[in-house]
Amino acid sequence: MRLTPSKLNTFSMLKLPSAYLCGVRVKHLDDTICKITVKHRWINQNPFKSMFWAVQGMAAELSTGALMIGKIQESGKRISMLVTSNNATFTKKATGKITFTCNDGHLIDHALKKTIATGQGQTLWMKSVGVNEDGVAVSTFNFEWSVKVKQ
Repeated sequence: MRLTPSKLNTFSMLKLPSAYLCGVRVKHLDDTICKITVKHRWINQNPFKSMFWAVQGMAAELSTGALMIGKIQESGKRISMLVTSNNATFTKKATGKITFTCNDGHLIDHALKKTIATGQGQTLWMKSVGVNEDGVAVSTFNFEWSVKVKQ
């Protein structure tokens, strides 16, 4: 079963209700790129009338995690995945529609091959950049993912 934006949005509604209620939506997913959008609204704002950092984090993490989920499904193996570390930089107030893009799908292949071959856990860093409607970066998130074949 191929992972699609529609399937991920349904998954989000059922398993990640806070992200869904805040407006986090998958717009594009292929082997190397995932794009997630979220619009600044009353429900996801901070007291400074911009998007709360945690909502940006949910969207950014989903852009990396969706790529990971898709690659794990394609492998046909039972592999666990976990964020073990992250960091973020905020460069502009997040207002309007923000699109988070992760272009790091190609990095996952090596980590999955190595964990399948060795049985050892592997880690990799993935980056997601959020840009506003003018194409200006508002935040950059980095997530360290750990993958390991399940016993």
